[in-house]
Amino acid sequence: MFAQVRHSSWRRRGPDCPGTAAPVSTGVGRGAKSRISTRMLQKTFEGGNDQRGVAHPVPTGRDTRLDVFRALCLLTIFVNHVPGQYLEYLTHKNFGFSDSAEAFVLISGLSVGAAYSGKFLAGGRLALTLKIWRRALALYVAHIMTSVVTLAIFAGGALYFGRQELIGEINIRPIVEQTEQGIVAMVLLGHQLGYNNILSMYAVLFLLLPGFLWLNAVRPRLLFAFSATLWLAAGCFKMVPYNFLDDGYWFLNPWSWQFLFVIGILCMSHVRRGGSLPRSPWLLGISVAYLAISAFWVLFSWWNIDLSFGLPAVLTGFDKTFLSLTRLLHVLALAYILATVPVFSRLTRVGSNHPLVMIGRHSLAVFIFGTILAMAGQVLLLVTDRDRIIGTIFVIGGIGLHFAYAYYLEWLKEVSVAPPLKAA
Repeated sequence: MFAQVRHSSWRRRGPDCPGTAAPVSTGVGRGAKSRISTRMLQKTFEGGNDQRGVAHPVPTGRDTRLDVFRALCLLTIFVNHVPGQYLEYLTHKNFGFSDSAEAFVLISGLSVGAAYSGKFLAGGRLALTLKIWRRALALYVAHIMTSVVTLAIFAGGALYFGRQELIGEINIRPIVEQTEQGIVAMVLLGHQLGYNNILSMYAVLFLLLPGFLWLNAVRPRLLFAFSATLWLAAGCFKMVPYNFLDDGYWFLNPWSWQFLFVIGILCMSHVRRGGSLPRSPWLLGISVAYLAISAFWVLFSWWNIDLSFGLPAVLTGFDKTFLSLTRLLHVLALAYILATVPVFSRLTRVGSNHPLVMIGRHSLAVFIFGTILAMAGQVLLLVTDRDRIIGTIFVIGGIGLHFAYAYYLEWLKEVSVAPPLKAA
């Protein structure tokens, strides 16, 4: 993972979810078997209870809007995980402080809030806790699997193409040089490869999730206060899981990123309790202004401007590991605009068989597929001396494969529930 890279430019921005789901909807799409309530999401997005000039809600069935946004995050993460090709410069990380990693974690929190918060009741908490922890175990296994496959792809590229420099990429060398210790470190999450570290973060979040849900059920404000305090303390005192093989640490610090995850849970739980998202022209204007300032800041590389006033970096910097406030506010401002401007609600309210919905429904499997495909793309770019045209063609084809794989997963699901054929 790029936890060892201490250069300021990486700390400010970092690759889009290096090691991420991304997108991954780790436990928030099909994996969590989340049936998002149409009524809840209609109150979250513009077009719900407020009927002033907005689209009418879909009366029944699964609300597809989160699936669409989740799919867009997955595709964007794949594009950003093959750095050095032209499409990478079109993703929204180039126009703001946050990237698809933040968007995906927020969507995950919203989906988890819809799937679990209303079920965490006395008498059923133990069963639900065990179910959530099984999900955490599945995420851990998926993380180990993608890491091993990534090692095989880069090692295979080094052997087949005679490009030993591949072993020096994405934090592979420490494992090669300290094989026994490296294997133990990978299994114990003490060493992570670049672009393969979001699943481990999600596994930790799901281990913590029963506690979040319990606090949310009894004292939502206490949950917010606890989560915010943990986020601030992690950023100020550098509380972060450290690596075993060097002096680096996790690229995506779960003690920091849990705050965004919890915000999503709290927002959706508030809607479940009958609340709604406040719609204010002032909030909308502030959100638009913040996105505009962020875009100019990134486009014109104003990274050397110091507005810290002696405050901690977590409040004034652009650090991705500790989810600095600038990044947090950016993704929340973007989410507020998408949720309250009616046109976005209309564009993303599509049929359940829409290609993007299928990708979003199978988010964990698609994320794993995209991660492995992206690792192959990185090797391809390296052995072709980073040919941008070849890389772009690969990414375009890879996007098409994402849709094909989602259709395949949907077909498998239909086959598994189809009634058996009767004998003639």
